[in-house]
Amino acid sequence: MTEVTETAGTAAPVIAARGLDLTFQTNDGPVHALKGVDLDIGKGDFVSFIGPSGCGKTTFLRCIAALETPTGGTLTVNGMTPDEARRARAYGYVFQAAGLYPWRTIAGNIKLPLEIMGFSRAEREERVKKVLELVDLEGFGGKFPWQLSGGMQQRASIARALSFDADILLMDEPFGALDEIVRDHLNEELLKLWSRTGKTIGFVTHSIPEAVYLSTRIVVMSPRPGRITDVIESPLPRERPLDIRDTPEFLEIAHRVREGLRAGHAYD
Repeated sequence: MTEVTETAGTAAPVIAARGLDLTFQTNDGPVHALKGVDLDIGKGDFVSFIGPSGCGKTTFLRCIAALETPTGGTLTVNGMTPDEARRARAYGYVFQAAGLYPWRTIAGNIKLPLEIMGFSRAEREERVKKVLELVDLEGFGGKFPWQLSGGMQQRASIARALSFDADILLMDEPFGALDEIVRDHLNEELLKLWSRTGKTIGFVTHSIPEAVYLSTRIVVMSPRPGRITDVIESPLPRERPLDIRDTPEFLEIAHRVREGLRAGHAYD
């Protein structure tokens, strides 16, 4: 049975799923990607989704972003349908790969959604300057993607998603391809960015330490069909140095996540 979580106080959730199902029709028969997902995400939450490959983590994120259409249940984003939220520019989306156009400078890549949305030249310049500072890339706007490291490219991708100042940031395993040292640094930078902006963040990861380090809440999912087997509220403080990962509190949460993943594999 999936677990329904309530947001603190009486504020309406930013993202609310009720009985969410998604079944893909393929030549080999139906594929049940999500089943009976119930979840509330409150304003300012940092929620990580973790589970084995194929459990529906990315599929759920794509449903929020109106990139996939559920086949059952309900899903709202800021009280709207996901498609209405997309048209209202309610969220930015960061993919696994940075996805930067090599013929555009870093500033040019960040400006692209602003150009599509019709922002004036002056406002585009101001927003690019602001988000480059947010992700610690001042002075790199004139560089091309191939002149930057993988970690810097991913920060530029985050800057692009932040450029139109959406309240929600959806991140699909953005640091999975990076080495551990760079990943640790970007985890620290992401927490600082979240603290400064107050965004609501949905974050997909395969890493237990990453999920525990970053999140206010951790959603553990089972193998396909994707179900929520546990929702863990983190007692860790919002200010989190990397060495917090060696504390008993951190290790206790990591143990619960690991047990939740094992329980999901045994789900009947």
